Amino acid sequence: MNVAAFLSRRDRRLMALLVLAIVSIGLALGAVYYREAVLAPRYKPMPVFPWLAHMLNKGDVTRVYIVSKKYGAFTVAFVPQKGWVLPDKGNYPASFETVKQTLLAIAAMQTVEPKTDRPEWFHYVDLDSPPQGNGINITLAGEKGHVIASMIVGKTEPLGDDLGVFVRRAGENQSYLARSPAEIKADPAEWMDKTVIGIAASRVASAEVKPATGPAYTAARAKPDDGFVIAPLPRGRELAYAGAADATANALSDFGFDDIRRSTDFDFADGARLTIHTFDGLSVTVNLVAQDNATWASVFAEASPGNHATAKEALAINARAGGWAFKLPAYKVTAFAPPLESLLKAKK
Repeated sequence: MNVAAFLSRRDRRLMALLVLAIVSIGLALGAVYYREAVLAPRYKPMPVFPWLAHMLNKGDVTRVYIVSKKYGAFTVAFVPQKGWVLPDKGNYPASFETVKQTLLAIAAMQTVEPKTDRPEWFHYVDLDSPPQGNGINITLAGEKGHVIASMIVGKTEPLGDDLGVFVRRAGENQSYLARSPAEIKADPAEWMDKTVIGIAASRVASAEVKPATGPAYTAARAKPDDGFVIAPLPRGRELAYAGAADATANALSDFGFDDIRRSTDFDFADGARLTIHTFDGLSVTVNLVAQDNATWASVFAEASPGNHATAKEALAINARAGGWAFKLPAYKVTAFAPPLESLLKAKK
């Protein structure tokens, strides 16, 4: 056997294997590079309004204008000595938490990827301009009304652990899917300061009720752990169930409302009335009137003589509620002054 020929053949095989290995490595590296190129993000996220954080830090934003098809238009404004208020609602105090959360959310909002720039497709993601379209237009402005930031907010969707929202800057057709720390609220009721009153259920000693129809009655108890006893109870009648009066006695533990108006717009003289008395000497009277297909309430508080703590609490309640009428949510109306008959078992 020719040794030189054998070595030559072996060298050729080794060379072939070496070339094959190099090609394989090259293909593998190419595949990795291609995969990384495909999976690599092609869009660099950026703030929707890069300048806004600086403007907020300077305190330049003093107006928030919101327009939507469902709720119409309203304004939230900063007024010296009063803070944030709703001018369209008689300068009723705005919720500072809602204002702060909204401004910070818009400043922190980051675009994730571009979406459609075709106006005829905006309605698919609620980016068509209000009031005709379903989008929410929110505009931030300065003291003299100059616009600092304005955008249309559309549908939301989950984005990992965050909130994804479709947005476009006002006057632009390019839309984006953006990452937002919070949802933009278009309902003016969600911008109102709801901290009017809150009396813990354990504090309530009695409730005097004057319904719109039927006799007046009282629900009372001697100790916080006792059940409420209704008096006067018609002869031969009994409560529909144990604790039937609890909802009325505890109506002020979570006082919520959907809208506000000046109390002078209503005549509460002949309406229903609920007065809550606490064990520590606070009394709160809620007058009710049905008007404009809703139930409106006025609130007044007073304290027993010589009780400085409850006197201070009464003053705070009256400072917040004085001069205002509150539109009660429909599901809460029956808890305030239900007719006595509704709390009793049916007659045999």
